[in-house]
Amino acid sequence: MAKSLSHTRYMCKYHIIIVPKFRRKIIYNKLRKDIQGYIKDLCKWKGVEIIEGHMMPDHVHLLLEIPPKMSVSYFMGYLKGKSALMIFEHHTNLKYKFGNRNFWTTGYYVSMVGLNEATIAKYIREQEKEDEMNDKLTKKEYENPFKGIFK
Repeated sequence: MAKSLSHTRYMCKYHIIIVPKFRRKIIYNKLRKDIQGYIKDLCKWKGVEIIEGHMMPDHVHLLLEIPPKMSVSYFMGYLKGKSALMIFEHHTNLKYKFGNRNFWTTGYYVSMVGLNEATIAKYIREQEKEDEMNDKLTKKEYENPFKGIFK
């Protein structure tokens, strides 16, 4: 459904992926909930609607509707910058892992969704299930082949 500004009707939806520095698997437990809250607050403050979102241990998927008066690059700079400051303010132990307060990588992935929004939303919802299936397939217990030979 199209939204409107004073002289504009728009439907600007973007699939965005952001990744922590060094692709560290750090987004879990309390930090996961906190990052979720920070992203929700920052989006609300800028008038950006979160249609779908999912946090993986090493990246974040977002389906956002950004008003056309705001560029995607401006919003992503704002989101990543402010959320990093909030993360380091409330989780001071992370500054030793990340050094100079750069929580996110410099880049991000973005694609305009258009009319296939349902497909992208489904992909984001099922991303974790797919990763769990792949993990189950690759979890193999390796045994020491030399066990019992040497005494």
